[in-house]
Amino acid sequence: MSEPVLLTRAGDIATVALNNPRRLNALDKPTWTRLGEVMHELSADNSLRCVVLRGAGDKAFAAGADIAEFAHERADAQQAKIYGELIHGTMQAVANCKHPTVAMIKGACVGGGLEIAACCDLRICGASSRFGVPINKLGLTMGYGELAGLLALVGRMVALEILLEGRVFDAQEALQKRLINRVVPDDQVESEALASARRIADGAPLVARWHKQFIERLTVRANLSPREWDEGFACFDTADYREGVAAFLDKRAPKFGAQ
Repeated sequence: MSEPVLLTRAGDIATVALNNPRRLNALDKPTWTRLGEVMHELSADNSLRCVVLRGAGDKAFAAGADIAEFAHERADAQQAKIYGELIHGTMQAVANCKHPTVAMIKGACVGGGLEIAACCDLRICGASSRFGVPINKLGLTMGYGELAGLLALVGRMVALEILLEGRVFDAQEALQKRLINRVVPDDQVESEALASARRIADGAPLVARWHKQFIERLTVRANLSPREWDEGFACFDTADYREGVAAFLDKRAPKFGAQ
């Protein structure tokens, strides 16, 4: 079995790759776990200056969650809360990395892939990249720990549009929505992302770290009660969730009932 996350290093720049290219780097439990571990390890390494996150191959940054594992890993709200805390911890490890982070986006950046990219400091994508969070078709909500990064990035209006419509859209629209910083030709994504990382790495490292801290302190964070946090996983106990996942696995349109 291959490593779920690959780590390489070129001097003071580290590259972290989600490594499931046969399934468009779908995110499963081992991937979430290892990504969090790697980001904590890199954050503690003071010899680094920048971290680049990418998906293995050229077809996807990450095309979302591995739906096949839902039946045994997120079967109900109790399981989903435990899983959600794992995801939240990994999101925090990406967002709070001491070093600046650059998302190198090729192909699909959907669902959990977009959530990870939203936690990075910069996002550079190719012209054929696609974005979205189509979880309304799964009867599934984005928990608070996952939603925070997207909301901080694009604000209420765009976050609601992405979640309520569940539409997958192209790179130019993502740029208009301020989801990404830069769109380049597909064959220039890697060189542009690494050039950006190099520019960051050539700057004063303490200044980069301070600027990340200052921006974080100025970002409004919700103070949620335990009951409100748990509500983020209530969807996993609904008939809509069971129907949405079954329809996805059966490759058919879901039939949600009246509430």
